[in-house]
Amino acid sequence: MPDTEVSKLHDDEVDIDTTLVRRLLADQFPAWAHHPVRYVAASGTDNATFRVGDELSVRLPRTARHTGQIEKDLTWLPRLAPHLPLAVPEPLAAGTPTDEFPFTWGVYRWLPGTTFDPARLADPQATARDLADFLHHLQQIDTTGAPTPPDDPFSRGTPLAPRDQLFRAAVEELRDDFDTGLVLAAWDQALAADTWTGPARWIHGDLMPGNVLIADGHLTAVIDFGTAWAADPAADILAAWHLFDGDSRQAFRDALDTDDQAWVRARGWTLSLAMIALPYYRTRDPESVRDTVTFINDLLADFTAGH
Repeated sequence: MPDTEVSKLHDDEVDIDTTLVRRLLADQFPAWAHHPVRYVAASGTDNATFRVGDELSVRLPRTARHTGQIEKDLTWLPRLAPHLPLAVPEPLAAGTPTDEFPFTWGVYRWLPGTTFDPARLADPQATARDLADFLHHLQQIDTTGAPTPPDDPFSRGTPLAPRDQLFRAAVEELRDDFDTGLVLAAWDQALAADTWTGPARWIHGDLMPGNVLIADGHLTAVIDFGTAWAADPAADILAAWHLFDGDSRQAFRDALDTDDQAWVRARGWTLSLAMIALPYYRTRDPESVRDTVTFINDLLADFTAGH
């Protein structure tokens, strides 16, 4: 993809490209406008990210429903960062909406590293323990005044039951792709474990490969705190399946020292997220569907193994 183009992921997205970013910087932050601007291909689905020179990045929400993160980052990341053993985004300034771009956007310090890749880890089990240590530190931070999950069945760190109808409808639609009896057995076990009553803890909420950076085989940073709020800490156990497997998954679980109920609840949350999304992408992105089917089968194997 050329630097000057950003393909739209959904029809309701605004047009964003390097030319727009240069104009926004020139108008609102002229001290940074002389730096070259390059689109970051691994931007994700919520925001378009551009590297500005060697030290900065700019993030712009793609749609109205993805707004609000820069304000949240400016408020909370400076409070979280001093307590965490890995780097997190450092917001520097908020850009204001314009006629050309209608949302608040952000300028951040650039964080070096590449997206998480198990094949590039020096020691996968040590990496799993390092991420567990990050979560231990995150969960100990005071949650006074912290944001809480929105009233949405897909909010991370929230109960499973509000997704039950959506999940069962997806299973019915995918009955030719999976052993539906096995899928529903795993889901029912997770619903039975949906009994968390502990104190709300800080969660990241989206520990997937694109949000975990590595360099020289080691973890360097955790990014994208859009779903960070005070909630059920089991939400961050989803990293067990999105980032690890085999011995490294077990190392992550051991280092977290999580109870069986939280593990089962987290697996159910992860399973529901994948199953409910799969029908939407069947005709839109066949390659990602194949990956998701493999991912779901891995979750089911974890269930049948009694982990």
